Amino acid sequence: MKEKILVIDDDTEFLELMRVWLQNSAFDVFGATDGIQGLKSLYTIQPDLVLLDANMPEMDGWEVCQRIRYMCDTPVLMVTVNGQKADLMRGFGLGADDYLIKPVHFQEVVARIRAVLRRVNRAEEDHVPESFQNGEIEVNWKSHQVCIEGQPVKLTPTEFKLLSCLIKSRNWVVTHEQILEKVWGCDYLYDKSFVKLYVRYLRKKIEKDPGNPRYILSERGIGYKFSVS
Repeated sequence: MKEKILVIDDDTEFLELMRVWLQNSAFDVFGATDGIQGLKSLYTIQPDLVLLDANMPEMDGWEVCQRIRYMCDTPVLMVTVNGQKADLMRGFGLGADDYLIKPVHFQEVVARIRAVLRRVNRAEEDHVPESFQNGEIEVNWKSHQVCIEGQPVKLTPTEFKLLSCLIKSRNWVVTHEQILEKVWGCDYLYDKSFVKLYVRYLRKKIEKDPGNPRYILSERGIGYKFSVS
């Protein structure tokens, strides 16, 4: 079965071009020209991945990305002219899985889509128990639910993969390169900024004092480890 891609972009020329390119790359492609229509299509189509522009009327891509994260774990790849570092950080902060700046090369779009889908669909390498619990933190691998002191905490798919990666190697240091390969894939082995950014997001959600973490500890210049007693 072909994987389904939903393209949300008010530039009809770009949307049609992406439709042709992605169909030729063996994807089923659906389009929406505004954020509201895009969210409706997300619900009815249930795509495997969303390509999302930031600049749209009525409801912009930033809000759409945020609402998608409230609704589901569908991967989001933002493709937009907003190329400042602050824009990129904003996109990742709202839960985007990847970010491309227009104008884009078709081959790179397809490569990024496939990289994100590989991360999402990658089978677990090792058998793990259905859940993990240590003190105040509990993780259910099957439901992807995380609770702190019994209260559910909403994590993005990337945050959950990062937490899982660290917990499965608990009390051992996981290098930046190992984290990048397991969470983002081989295409990202030289971009350590992803790791630092998402560790910061994760600490804010699971640590009582993110500035003085109890669980996710840094090993300067090497990586991180999840500490359990």
